[in-house]
Amino acid sequence: MKLLIVNGPNLNLLGEREPEVYGSESLADVNAWIEQHESSQAHQLAFFQSNHEGLLIDYLHEHRRRVDGLVINPGGLTHYSVALRDAISGCQIPTVEVHLSDIYSREAFRHVSMIKDVCLQQVSGRGKQGYIDAIEFLAAELSSGLA
Repeated sequence: MKLLIVNGPNLNLLGEREPEVYGSESLADVNAWIEQHESSQAHQLAFFQSNHEGLLIDYLHEHRRRVDGLVINPGGLTHYSVALRDAISGCQIPTVEVHLSDIYSREAFRHVSMIKDVCLQQVSGRGKQGYIDAIEFLAAELSSGLA
């Protein structure tokens, strides 16, 4: 099973930006942890991060026919990006939205997700474990033929 793990704006600053909210590990640390955790599975994981909405959309378009699923942490794009929402919907890749922090216990503007309705599931507030939860959910959905 081929899965994309995509991270949006500012996630390149993990470990530096608001560690009390997002934790002290870097994105490279989190990605390595995901790879190690999933090494016993038959999953092929590809990681991508960009601070640019258009690059994220281009990446999804380029890979839409080459992957089985998508785990995406859209970062701040979650709350306003109709373009990213349309790209996820249009690419028709089974998708799980992930957030390290609990977006529903933060500022009111973070409670809105433009992405949620075009995803199979949303995982919020589980830290890096949320990525594993998303991968396991996608694997179960894909293997059962539900996604």
